[in-house]
Amino acid sequence: MHGSPDRPSGPSATGLDPAAFRSVLGRFPTGVVAVTALDPASGRPAGLAVNSFTSVSLDPPLVAFCVAHTSTTWPVMRTAARLCVNILAESQQDVSERLAFGSGPEKFAGVAWTHGPGGAPLIDGAVAWIECSVEQEHLAGDHLIVVARAHDLAEHRDEGPLVFYGGRYGAFTRFTPSRGL
Repeated sequence: MHGSPDRPSGPSATGLDPAAFRSVLGRFPTGVVAVTALDPASGRPAGLAVNSFTSVSLDPPLVAFCVAHTSTTWPVMRTAARLCVNILAESQQDVSERLAFGSGPEKFAGVAWTHGPGGAPLIDGAVAWIECSVEQEHLAGDHLIVVARAHDLAEHRDEGPLVFYGGRYGAFTRFTPSRGL
């Protein structure tokens, strides 16, 4: 439960109610990506679902995403030579949930994937993918901001992206302007 304006859960050290903060930020729709890599120690795929993904720079080509300090998957992935940001399709909610709530190697049970040009797992059915390597990590509150350099990318499908809004999954509705209104 995220709380409501008429029932705050109490201020944080900053004076903001954490539940209200989360609720307000949940009003901003985000896409959902799966960040994947091969575990350098075992060679097995590892991954996590992320809804805090953005482009950073065209020259050099950089993207960024945020990872919680509590993630047990990120320490396994951070030293991989290549990561893949898989932009999930609206039909891939199950993949997002598996990577968000699963643990260990079973996260990838039933998730079809292939090796990208640099070796990172490309999830079958993703709308697009960006294979990259970690450039920098920045400590930011209870998360790390990971900046990664893009090395290869491709679009796969014309299906809409998986969207997260108000604590729920959804789909993008394409706007088609009407004529003669």
